[in-house]
Amino acid sequence: MVWWGLFPTTMSLFFNVIFCLFVIILLNWLIKNIQPDWTLTQSELLTIYILLCMGSVVASHDFGQILVPLIGHAYWFETPENEWRDLFFRYIPEWLTIQDKLVLEGYYEGESTLYSLVKFKAWVPPMLWWTTFIVALLFVMVCINVILRKKWTENEKLAYPIIELPFAMTQNSGTQFFSNRLFWFAFILVAMLNVVNGLSYFIPSVPVIGVRFRNIGYLFTEKPWNALGTIRFSIYPFVIGLGFFMPIDLSFSCWFFFLFRKLQHVLGAILGMRSLPGFPYDRQQSLGAYLGLSIFAVWTSRKYLTRILKHVVVGHSGLDESNEPMRYRNAVLGIVLGLAYLVGFSHKMGLSIWIAVAFFLIYYFLSIGITRMRAESGAPAHDLHIMGADYTLATCLGTRFLGGQNLTVLSFFFFFNRAHRSHAMPHQLEAFKLADRSGFGSSPLIISIILAIIVGSVSSFWAYAHDSYHFGSGGGFGWEPYRKLQQQMNHPSGPRFLEAMFIGVGMVFTFILMFCRMKFFWWPFHAVGYAVSGADDWCMNWLWLSLLVATLVKWVVLKHGGLGVHRRFSPFFLGMVLGEFVLGSLWSIYGILANTNIFPFKDW
Repeated sequence: MVWWGLFPTTMSLFFNVIFCLFVIILLNWLIKNIQPDWTLTQSELLTIYILLCMGSVVASHDFGQILVPLIGHAYWFETPENEWRDLFFRYIPEWLTIQDKLVLEGYYEGESTLYSLVKFKAWVPPMLWWTTFIVALLFVMVCINVILRKKWTENEKLAYPIIELPFAMTQNSGTQFFSNRLFWFAFILVAMLNVVNGLSYFIPSVPVIGVRFRNIGYLFTEKPWNALGTIRFSIYPFVIGLGFFMPIDLSFSCWFFFLFRKLQHVLGAILGMRSLPGFPYDRQQSLGAYLGLSIFAVWTSRKYLTRILKHVVVGHSGLDESNEPMRYRNAVLGIVLGLAYLVGFSHKMGLSIWIAVAFFLIYYFLSIGITRMRAESGAPAHDLHIMGADYTLATCLGTRFLGGQNLTVLSFFFFFNRAHRSHAMPHQLEAFKLADRSGFGSSPLIISIILAIIVGSVSSFWAYAHDSYHFGSGGGFGWEPYRKLQQQMNHPSGPRFLEAMFIGVGMVFTFILMFCRMKFFWWPFHAVGYAVSGADDWCMNWLWLSLLVATLVKWVVLKHGGLGVHRRFSPFFLGMVLGEFVLGSLWSIYGILANTNIFPFKDW
């Protein structure tokens, strides 16, 4: 965060966790030769992987690194000119923030230390309160995953492509995987590529190898093609590797719908619709698509969910709970109690009860859509920038209707609504799938996951505060929600019908795509690709070309070699991913130790 580096948590598979797992496996081999009884098993290695994922989620660029700057931002940056004190200070929950400018001075100006009694007394209460909120927020996700797990994993047999690499690395302590020649060929090839590209950052005479053009949009200068805007043109080996394990119709749909969204821009220019602010409302369509995926998934599971509800209320419904991480009755109770705590917490902050209920219902429906997308497609990255439950309420109800109190509280929830790249719920469901696939019990995982969330929250508060007192903070992500709140308070508005309409358009189009997929076996377009492919979406703009390459490679392999050749070449593509992750992590560690920026193998 300090050196604005590679941001491992802005993608589906956290490369910092994979690197740590790789190092632990190397140490495991060393221990095996010295003291075989101390060797870690696959279940233990995967448990470490899962805990690191959950800790990284909480401390991530799109979660903890947004929350911590919110705590003192308003009190330090308020001025007579911005009138924050008059606009919304009376609505800010003091028990969740720090108001003392003497405590905040070192945080924002640096060259100080966190380690004094006065500062600890100021930081500990909001840290503990926010940690309870985070635990409740993510625990409800665990309970929802418990209910959906059997339907998605055992009945529908979704692919879960993201877990392929950690599972292969830990199977038989990685003996078979790390002895594969194709794996080492790809690993060494990609590692050498990253060594050369890393050196090119410090030695200008060393050329950058690979297709890494930033933007080819400038080539389209004539109307209406200039409406295409920014088009990133880069190929990333690790994205090709991850894309190889995506179902081919899903990888195809991701880049196809990215280009489809771009053509909407051109069509809008032809029809003269570009004068509409925000047209063609790509993000709104993606928000509607994710909500549509969630609604469709719940609707198609209605009989299954009805059986679970009957089992919870009546019991003895014939449902087998022996392989579940938690009994269904306890999961439903956990959802009810967790939501009650979140609503009560929000109401104590000042949020109206019915607004809080609506907010968390929208948020968890969106979470289900994101989780379904990840389990089915394994997209290397996904985002929904500034499109969350807070935006949905403000768009559909209007900021004037919500009022200053509700808007201020919703601004504090910006930390888990700004972007959804490191969303916790897919990682939890993938953890249950790993436990099921490797044959170890998933029940103890829930306690471990909760402990990892607590440790992740406390340690991220500490790490962010520690660095800020040393280096100083320019405000970080605190500027975004408070400036937005200032604008909403100064210029209240009614419902934004056009934006709400395009949320509905995205939802309806998703229903049509899913219906066609159910009715026509040959239908190649998947709604998941439509959801993640917004043209202005931060992720797919960088990934589309690599996924196109992955689609073509996989199509050729399956057409001319079949599943047998696909399985034979799988270690090669996993080697591409691991080689880039290991060398990229080593460069990142060097950058931290040398206090310098480094070549970003992942420059998005």
